[in-house]
Amino acid sequence: MTFVDHAPKTGAPPSAPGPLGRLGDWTASHFRTVLAGWVIVVAVLGVFAPQVTTALSGAGWQSNGSESVAVRELAQQHFGGTGSTAIQVVVHADRPVTDPAVQTVLAKATKLLTANDRISEVVQPRAGATISQDGRTAVLLGGAKANPDDMVRASDDLKNPLRALSTDGIAVRATGASVMWSDFNTANLDAMIHAEILSWPVTLIVLVIAFGSLVAAGLPLLLTMAGLAASVGSLVLLSHVTPISIWAMDFALMFALALGIDYALFLVIRFRGALARHGDPRRAVEETMDTAGKAVLLSGLTVLVSLSAVMLVPAPAVRTMAVGIMLSVVFVLAATLTLLPAVLGKLGPRVNKLALPRSRTDHVVSPPLRRLG
Repeated sequence: MTFVDHAPKTGAPPSAPGPLGRLGDWTASHFRTVLAGWVIVVAVLGVFAPQVTTALSGAGWQSNGSESVAVRELAQQHFGGTGSTAIQVVVHADRPVTDPAVQTVLAKATKLLTANDRISEVVQPRAGATISQDGRTAVLLGGAKANPDDMVRASDDLKNPLRALSTDGIAVRATGASVMWSDFNTANLDAMIHAEILSWPVTLIVLVIAFGSLVAAGLPLLLTMAGLAASVGSLVLLSHVTPISIWAMDFALMFALALGIDYALFLVIRFRGALARHGDPRRAVEETMDTAGKAVLLSGLTVLVSLSAVMLVPAPAVRTMAVGIMLSVVFVLAATLTLLPAVLGKLGPRVNKLALPRSRTDHVVSPPLRRLG
């Protein structure tokens, strides 16, 4: 694969490197230090990443400071938490709910709810209110003692044990807004994993074709994994300070992969051209950072500035999506400007190893693209 290169000719007198060029030279000459630093960052933040499915929440689709939120908080305060975030347990039987077998199931469900420290009180079924007209369906109400996000976590803990109370002719299911968000989180995570299983093989094929060699194709994955592990770990830590939507993880993954590929492609192509001219990996890294590195830095800063406007939206779910993207941009950008040049300086000409047949990774000029330009 060949590309147009507009770098200065070899005969031109070399100019003093700029700040990014000096950064590239330093990283290329301190490979072990840079690598150790990133290993520490990924290890410290990545250890929290497995908690992301339980730490993040689907709640937060609200307008903070609105009348509806104020009324919801008022109802929770004065009615024992039996508002919109309460957990409703529906018991449906093929016999009247006054049957001893159904009463036993209701008692077990009550015990499960009471044992959870996020439940304030359990309101028993009442005729004319939470018992159906045919007398075969009853609703237990578990009041909310915690905030909406913690009630989603309570639903995670309770919905399966409650379902397990079902017997022949008696079905037990949990419902309500908190349970809905719990189901949403589960479905969202499953769909994301399924999507990644389908998309990664295609992404790998595109990377190999775009970069022309297996070694070079692995560089975007290096940036993506480093940036993703650090950003997801940061989201988990932030979730202990403020509620973070599960969508933040989706967008962090999406942008980490997209930016990792783009930024690596910019730098690798420029590095190959500089290496073909100079033959010195450190000088090639220096030139790469002074040219493509500037474009990458400007791109990352532009994304961060544009996303900062989303922080003005009063809905927490929308804001935390922007937070997830911004964290992925910060870490991928940092890896691109430090870890990638260090690796390129270490690889040198080996960046073109395991090249595809007929790919010309040693050339940096593309006649068709030059004519198009």
